[in-house]
Amino acid sequence: MPNNFPRLIIAATQSGSGKTTITAGLLGVLKNRGLNVQAYKIGPDYIDTGWHALAIGKPSHNLDSWLVGKNKLTEIFTTTARGADVSIIEGVMGLYDGGRGGISSTAEIAKQLGAPVVLVIDAKSMGTSAAAVALGFREFDKSVNLAGVILNRLGSDSHKQMIVDALDALGIKCFGAIMRNDEFTLPERHLGLVPTTENHAVDALQKICAAVEKQVDIDALIALALTPAPLPPPPCPLSLVPSPLTIGVARDEAFSFYYDAGLKELERLGAQIVYFSPLNDRTLPKVDGLIIGGGFPEMFAARLERNENLRLAIRDAAATGLPIFAECGGFMYLMRELVDFDGRRFKMCGALDGVATMTNKLQTVGYVTAELLRDCVIGRAGDVIHAHEFHFSTAETLGEKIFKCTRLRTGKEYFAGAAQKNLVASYLHIHFAGCPLAAKNFVDACKTFRLK
Repeated sequence: MPNNFPRLIIAATQSGSGKTTITAGLLGVLKNRGLNVQAYKIGPDYIDTGWHALAIGKPSHNLDSWLVGKNKLTEIFTTTARGADVSIIEGVMGLYDGGRGGISSTAEIAKQLGAPVVLVIDAKSMGTSAAAVALGFREFDKSVNLAGVILNRLGSDSHKQMIVDALDALGIKCFGAIMRNDEFTLPERHLGLVPTTENHAVDALQKICAAVEKQVDIDALIALALTPAPLPPPPCPLSLVPSPLTIGVARDEAFSFYYDAGLKELERLGAQIVYFSPLNDRTLPKVDGLIIGGGFPEMFAARLERNENLRLAIRDAAATGLPIFAECGGFMYLMRELVDFDGRRFKMCGALDGVATMTNKLQTVGYVTAELLRDCVIGRAGDVIHAHEFHFSTAETLGEKIFKCTRLRTGKEYFAGAAQKNLVASYLHIHFAGCPLAAKNFVDACKTFRLK
């Protein structure tokens, strides 16, 4: 049936349990079997979706009820899952973890999409207690369809059998048992996993796929994915109106944090996306606006500094009033200087008179509401945007802030970001599919600049 959308969720008891590794391996195995598979990540994470995309050869999409809202979340899922043989959704943190009140938790979205959940349990240094953990997760919220578990990091066959016997006694199905192997550990850094663009990801993924194929009951998971009830069909896609309007998007190893559905929203509004590399391109493409997303400019600061031609081109473009929207790493890149973890100073664009300084301590992570303090290229004073923030650096910028932010979890208020002429930049990550008015305002600003 066209609206069945076969689907399942790979969740975990907590972060670091191995759900990204197992999800990527499962995706690769399904693709190798010739299935048309679509991948998703619950929450705002950008890096895990890169591992998904590597496994299936096409974009993975984020499902985040805070950033886009519940209705838009279901629409994104059904629109992008249309025609897929199976959709695999990776959870976020632990099954019941999310923002305040459980917003955008794996459990919340599992219930919204009616998707069965398979729980990954890191069984290292744990025996029969793993079955008790599974039982607790199953009983905590019986409206979540916890269909079974995958055991990870087992030490031996006897270790596996001990836990499987205990699970059987509780009526909990074990879909697989992955033996401990340090080669399956994906590389990490301060914001989580290292993006696939920066490591020997293909080799690692091949090893992971081989293990998942051998140690997980793939046929049983496919059968499970076929059990959910149909979902409402997605809305008919709107035909895009051809337009000469172009928006340049920075994309390379230093800047890779984008939501594909968010960029599609800009295209729906008539913009053509043109990618460029702050690391490698000597000149800016001819565009009517710029978006510089998040990433790891601190890891490539020397190369960014050496590409003086592009840095100065962006500075001059900002001075002429080219609409520019920058998030987190892009915010840092637009400043005068970036100070890395070792205290070394590097010249950046200088479009903003400020300094970004890396610290060894996480500065903030979590969902926020952001109110615009004055009119700018993404909205009017008083507009409120849902956003996410996650960074290890601090920013010192001159001039007034552009956002009044309120943290969802604590209610703490603070002022953030910077704006001048047609430039808006801050640590905030937004999803244009969940902020259609901000997307329209930015596209309209680009149109106005083009006409001038």
